[in-house]
Formats: sequence, structure tokens, C-alpha cells
Amino acid sequence: MPSVNQRQLDPESLSDHVGRLYRAAYGLCGSTQDAEDLVQDTFERVLRRPRFLRNKEHDLAYLMSVMRNTWISKHRVQRPDTVAFEPEELAAAATTPGDPVVGEVIEAGAVYEALAGLSDALRETVVAVDILGLSYREAAQALGTKEGTIMSRLHRARGQLAAVIGADS
Repeated sequence: MPSVNQRQLDPESLSDHVGRLYRAAYGLCGSTQDAEDLVQDTFERVLRRPRFLRNKEHDLAYLMSVMRNTWISKHRVQRPDTVAFEPEELAAAATTPGDPVVGEVIEAGAVYEALAGLSDALRETVVAVDILGLSYREAAQALGTKEGTIMSRLHRARGQLAAVIGADS
């Protein structure tokens, strides 16, 4: 039985997060088809076993956690060596309809391509903080680690991304 401060995740509110989750899924998977499947599988899991959350701000962190666990489950079965981003899909994944960041498609494409070279832990951290916009605390909860680890991974990941993108320029 939920406490007074808890509420069940509203299935109608899931559509509010589709664009951000799709970009995050693309950052993890590297293809539009796999990203679409991952978001769909995430929503299926959430709807099949609804959870009680403290407040609306935790929805995205919870969805990231479910998406990550779903991705890890699939990733263990397939076990690819690296994520191979499909170049023709980079621009499409960088923006979603109605997205205000249309002018930065090329830069976003370069970031998604550079994400492929990161380890899973670093890629998950960048996806959680920089793509989904979770706070360090929310990302730590979603990824099952400590805030300090998130900050450290993010620092290393951003440095590696900057080096790769800077070398390509």
C-alpha cells in the first residue's frame, strides 16, 4: 500500500517523455530500430508492473532506470563488441519533431558517433545526465551508483568525447 507521499506512475504521462527517452535509447543502442524497440520495451515493462513514485520529478529517473535495465538484459544476450551508429540515422536521432535544437543536428550527430567509442558505464552516464537531463542525484539513483561516481564518469566521458569531436573537426 502506497504512503501518502507516493503516487502511481500515470500511463498518460509516458508520452511526455518519448522524445527524450528515444534520444537516450539511441545513445545506448546506436540504431533507430533498436532505440524504438528499447523505448517500447521500457514502456511495456513500466505498464506491466506499475510502481509508486514519490513525486513527478522522479518519473524520468525511474524510466531511465527501467530503460537501462532493459538494455542491459538485451545487451547481455547479444553482447556486441561496440555500438555501431548508423550514419544516415544520426541526424534523425539528434532531433525529434518539434524539437527546438534543429540547428545543431551536425554537432549532435558527431556526439552520437563519438558515444560509440565510450565504455558502457561512461555512455550510460552521458545519456542520463547530458541527453535526458537528469541531475547527478537522479542519475546515480537510476544507474545504481553514487553521485561521486557519476561526476567522475561524466568528467572522463566528456573529456573523451571532446577529444574525439575535436580531432574530427
